[in-house]
Amino acid sequence: MKICGIVAEYNPFHNGHLYQIEEARKKTDADVVIVAMSGNFLQRGEPAILDKWQRASAALRNGADIVVEIPAIYSVQPADIFAKGAVLLLDQLGVDVLSFGSESGEGSDFIESANIYQAKEKEIDQLFKDHQEHQLTYAKNMSQLLKQYIPEIKLDLTQPNNILGFAYAKEIVKSNRAIAIETVRRKSSQYHDEKIQETGTIASATAIRKWLFDSRKSKNTETLPFPEETNRSLQESKLVNWDDFFPYLKYRVMTTSLEELSSIYLMEKGLEYRVKSVIKTADDMSSFLTGLKTKQLSWTRLQRLSFYMLLNQKKKEIKANIKQLGFVRLLGFNNIGQRYLSQIKRELTVPLITNISQKNNDLLDYDIMVGDVYKLADSHRIKSQDYRRKPIKI
Repeated sequence: MKICGIVAEYNPFHNGHLYQIEEARKKTDADVVIVAMSGNFLQRGEPAILDKWQRASAALRNGADIVVEIPAIYSVQPADIFAKGAVLLLDQLGVDVLSFGSESGEGSDFIESANIYQAKEKEIDQLFKDHQEHQLTYAKNMSQLLKQYIPEIKLDLTQPNNILGFAYAKEIVKSNRAIAIETVRRKSSQYHDEKIQETGTIASATAIRKWLFDSRKSKNTETLPFPEETNRSLQESKLVNWDDFFPYLKYRVMTTSLEELSSIYLMEKGLEYRVKSVIKTADDMSSFLTGLKTKQLSWTRLQRLSFYMLLNQKKKEIKANIKQLGFVRLLGFNNIGQRYLSQIKRELTVPLITNISQKNNDLLDYDIMVGDVYKLADSHRIKSQDYRRKPIKI
């Protein structure tokens, strides 16, 4: 039996994601497709536009057999830690091959590049210390360094999907896991495209979100490039963004001491002073991040930092909890997925969580807190994210 894993966020689920699932199944000849999906806050530090249950349902109705949630401790993280959580989760579920969208490169290119990186990791770390440009972000510094000093790595690591794909490959190689890689080339649109083309059935999630939050546009979502399940959710649901949480973030920062702010995960030394100063005059999330952003501090990094400030999560707490996977949280399955889960559940080395109870809520206390915070965006329209929720069965 061939098991294919996909790492996803589906923010929201659109036709490009449908294409990727179909291609992944076809190219890997998979009997079962398992999606490891971020929950309600995402890798780039953003809240999901739709909650995890709606996005999982769309995936299951459009080709996925099982959807599990990447634990929150891994989901809002730089690429390497995000990849670690995703790979740990998929390996636990017996995945043979990992499929992801890429801007360029075949699966063998990613594994080969990861092996080169692993062999030269100490050399690369020293080169980074010696040659990094302080006016560039970490990602741009690393991409530039590898291109100049380690030309054997031929991947274009300025592209977001390639960056994540490389992180998956490094984690697979580093942990010596028996997981192959199969890439699916992005079709029609690129990750950062902000416009939806008038022709074609695929657009980037970035363009879709920008369109949905543009108050000047008519909100007839039926003309947009996503399946009916997503269309229905977008029409009926609260569409969540950072501004829904900004008043809570502002209150948190203004009532937290500088000393306590300095201990927040991802807070760089001295940045707490600027955070305190900028938040006072910021009216929304955009003005806050714009006031903080520098050439070295990217928008994405600042969004992640804002998430950890909102939740008051300290460096020691996060670093202690990312070392190993504590559970598998099942969001949904179809008949194929149900049969596979029945076969492997006794082989799992961590608990398979199908609902929250007094017996297991200590394992998921952080994830439950994240779900409760997400619900603050609209406590009337957003349902409980964890308690009294059972996996979706399609």
